[in-house]
Parts: sequence; structure tokens; C-alpha cells
Amino acid sequence: MENHGTIYLVGAGPGSADLLTVRAARLIGSARLIVHDGLVDPEILQLARPDARLISVAKQRARHTMAQEDICALLVREALAGHDVVRLKGGDPFIFGRGGEEAEAANAAGVRVEVVPGISAANGAAAAAQIPLTHRDHSSIVTFVAGQCKGLTEQNWAGLAGQGRTLVIYMGVKTAPQIAEKLMADGLAPDMPLAVIENGARANMRVLRGPLAALPDLVERERVKSPALIVIGEVTAEVTAQLIEKAAIQTIGVMQQ
Repeated sequence: MENHGTIYLVGAGPGSADLLTVRAARLIGSARLIVHDGLVDPEILQLARPDARLISVAKQRARHTMAQEDICALLVREALAGHDVVRLKGGDPFIFGRGGEEAEAANAAGVRVEVVPGISAANGAAAAAQIPLTHRDHSSIVTFVAGQCKGLTEQNWAGLAGQGRTLVIYMGVKTAPQIAEKLMADGLAPDMPLAVIENGARANMRVLRGPLAALPDLVERERVKSPALIVIGEVTAEVTAQLIEKAAIQTIGVMQQ
């Protein structure tokens, strides 16, 4: 391993370069080779040194630039050749980022691997939208689910969302109709409030709200595109009420002046 390079699995956070960790920014700025996902904002890639090799392995639904097995092989091959590799991922490498698979491949090949955590998409997007994933009065349990997981309809989602719980669904835009149907079939009320956060923590972020039953229509009508998160739970309704009340108070104050 002494002559081998190191594979750094680096979380790029939800979008903005301002939300990178100091460690991530330093690695990006010094790396000679960066293998990055399609969700990594161009602003972050601009931090790379001018002579750095940038390799995109962007994944989209039903169309991958490179299969995951090939990505793992690329990382290991470059490290065995003595090159340090920054594997740059949106959000956090170990939350729906396939970082676990890449770490396993590196360890199996005897290559040193280091994980640099990032602000997850759920944390970053919810914070930017001022939606608390937990709230002392409304939610003490948070669950993360992949909306494009295999066997979606066969899984039991009962109890994942409801009173005192928050459900965050990654990669759920294309399967929004199945998700809504699945949750209601497993017992969740059709009027359960939710928020769809598109391009969370970025300049073009949108936050759309509605009841669970209207999720498919909301996504279609507003032409929601990835990256987007679906947050389901009373916390989305609570923050909406607070923001409306705050806006009303501010408006009254301005009128009185």
C-alpha cells in the first residue's frame, strides 16, 4: 500500500460551495484527479486546480455515463497506479451515495480510503427551506428512503410517516405516483402535509407544498426535476404556518410605519 494512492470519498454537500467542509475544499483544491457525480455544482468544480483531471461519472435514471462496477474499477486502478483520487459526490458519500460500495472495492484491493462527510441533501435542503426535520412538538423520528429502490411496491412503508415522524424521500420525482399510492395504501392519511424541495440550498431552489394525495399532480403540474427531495410530515405544515404568520406580522409593521 505504500506506493499506492489514496481514494478520498468526499461529500460535496447539497450544492453551494459555501457549504463544503474545510477538509473537502482543501482536497478539491489540491487534487490532480477528481471523479465527480453529475449533481456536483459547477461552482464547486471551479475550485479544482487548473491542471486537474476531471472525470464525470454522472448518473441519471435509466442512463449512466459509467456503471457502478466500472467506477469502482476506475478508482482502484488509478490508486494502484500511485495516484490520489478525489471521488466527489453530492450530499454525503454514505447516504444514498454508493460510497459504501466504493469503500468496499478499495479495501478489497488493499487501497487506502478516507471518507470526508458532507452536509447531506436532506439536511441542507430542509435547512434552506426552513423545514425542521425534527421538532420537539411535532417529530422525534426521521426516516430516509430511496424513492427508486428495487421492489418499491413490495416494501412495507407502514409507520415510516405519520404523527411524530418525518419521512424524507430521495430520488422520488419519477416515482411520485407510486410513492403516494404506496404510502396511502400502507395507512398514511391522504391529507398528510408534505413539501417538495427542488434544487435545495441552491440559488434556484423551489419549495412546493401540498397534501400527500396531491403529490403526483404537484410534481407534474410544476414540472419538478431532479435533484429534488420529498419531505412528508407535520413539520412541513408547521413551518408553513409560522412563515405565513411571520410574513403577516412584518406586513402589518410596514403598513403601520
